[in-house]
Amino acid sequence: MAGTRTLVIWAHPRTDSLTATVTSDVIGELTAQGLEVDELDLHREGIDPLVREADEPDWDDLDKQYTPEVMALAARTMAADAVVFVFPVWWYSLPAIMKGYIDRVWNNGLFYGGGRRPGIAAARWIGLAGESAEAFRKREYDDLITRHLNIGIAGLCGIDDSQVVLLHDTLGDDIADPEAHFAALRARATMVATELAETLR
Repeated sequence: MAGTRTLVIWAHPRTDSLTATVTSDVIGELTAQGLEVDELDLHREGIDPLVREADEPDWDDLDKQYTPEVMALAARTMAADAVVFVFPVWWYSLPAIMKGYIDRVWNNGLFYGGGRRPGIAAARWIGLAGESAEAFRKREYDDLITRHLNIGIAGLCGIDDSQVVLLHDTLGDDIADPEAHFAALRARATMVATELAETLR
């Protein structure tokens, strides 16, 4: 367990958001469990989400050197034993800045391609959704998001232990006891961190 590193990647434009609070809870629990934590705040670190020509995959060159920003972020990511993503669910997907980070950094020759794998043991995706769990199930959005993240991203990069946890009703609409509700959401996110630490032991 000593020296086990987790990269916590989160995205929200406001530091007073519920996403930021949940991120802080997750980092606090991982640290309390004895893990080293590297926090990647995509907004405050000014991550550019746009893939330009220099960072476009070269399918014929697995050893391509991408831009210094991408190579530094890739090295930082590969140094982790586990990665935790915390994000608001916008348009039933990741925020653009987080998707752009994945587009640029989890790139061909670095995280996939030619049998290459980053060596990350586990991925956790904590999505904060404004709608109810029932609304997501009705339209199968929960399955859509889970398949996209677990299979389309983590699975492609050889991360077999990938789990998606959706925290619903984050706007607090029609919730009888909002304080208790938000406390329960935060407790669920903290439990994800606890369980991840136990998995990595």
